This record gives sequence, C-alpha cells and structure tokens, in this order.
Amino acid sequence: MGAFFRRWYGGSPLNLLIMLVGFCIGGYAANRIYVSSPVWLSIAVWFVCCILGHDIVLWPAYLIVDRLGSLLPRARASTPRTVPWLNHIRIPVGLSLLLLLVFFPLILKQAGGEYEGSTGLSLSVYLGHWLLVSAIFFAISALWYALRLLRARRVDPVDEPSDQPPPRPDPSTA
Repeated sequence: MGAFFRRWYGGSPLNLLIMLVGFCIGGYAANRIYVSSPVWLSIAVWFVCCILGHDIVLWPAYLIVDRLGSLLPRARASTPRTVPWLNHIRIPVGLSLLLLLVFFPLILKQAGGEYEGSTGLSLSVYLGHWLLVSAIFFAISALWYALRLLRARRVDPVDEPSDQPPPRPDPSTA
C-alpha cells in the first residue's frame, strides 16, 4: 500500500497531510479576509501579479545570473582541496535581494505618509538596517567559507616535496 501511495502521489502520507493542513489554513485566512474586508479582490490581484512576476521575470533572471556565475573561473571545486566559492556568494546575495524585494517600499522610502502615520515609525532607518543585515549575511558566509577552507587543508594535506630523501626499503624483508 505504501509503495502504491508513493508511486501515485509522489511523496509520503505525512507530506500530503501537511499540504492539506496548509491549504485549509490558507483557505480559512482567505475566508476571514473576504468576510471582514472588502479588499479581498486587490489582495487576489496582488497575489496573482506576484506569481506571474516571479515566474515570468524573476525566475529567468535568476537562471541567467546563476549561469553567468558558474562560468566564472574556479566557481566550482576543481581539485579535492579546492572549496567552491559560488554558493558563498549566491546565498547572501539571494537573501539580500529577497529582503529588498519584500521591503523595497520602506527601504526606498516609497511607502508614503500612511505608513508613518499608522505605525509611528520613520522610514529613514530601513536602508541602513537592510545594508547592515546584508553585510551580516556576507560576513557569516565569508566566515563559513574560511572555515571550510581551513577544514579542507587539514583533511587533505598537500604532498609537498620534502628535504629528506625517501626511506630505503629494508633489505631483510626482501
């Protein structure tokens, strides 16, 4: 039965249960928005535009930038001692751009007076905070890369020529 379910569904029953619970929660939230507020249509339009914008514009852009990055010299490990650096750039850039995409009206001070009036917070701090968080992402990634380089050097020492001659075979064992 389990093999049939995996072949039919493509995942475990737990995965299906979690998906169904997620859809139920999403449906409940959509129902509450529809019942309590007349802005449900604008939320639905925004959601569809985000999906289309991501799939039509951003996904091809991700792929192009990723392919260009992987063409750079030594982006991938060429020897066992080499640690590839591409993911140590890709991940903090992706996280920083995700934060920029989510908070761009606040970072670029485009939110207007409604935001400041309703929250009481100033827009002047968001650019500095975004730059600081992005710098932290890159610092953590650089530290992780340095630790991986140290570990690669310890695990796989280089066979360097030594000043001493190679050991001679023992004549008694021959």
